Amino acid sequence: MRKLFGRLRGDAGMNTAEYAVGTLAAVAFAGILLKVLTSGNVQSALTAVIDRALK
Repeated sequence: MRKLFGRLRGDAGMNTAEYAVGTLAAVAFAGILLKVLTSGNVQSALTAVIDRALK
């Protein structure tokens, strides 16, 4: 019984919080990356790179 109470009082719940923060950070990064890649300047630069690579 003591072992069970020891496990319940531990910081095992921190794992879930860490995953949540990591997921939020990944989503925020993906949103910023999407915004950058869909901007006009970046799209034209990527198009130019692809055009040069295919010629």
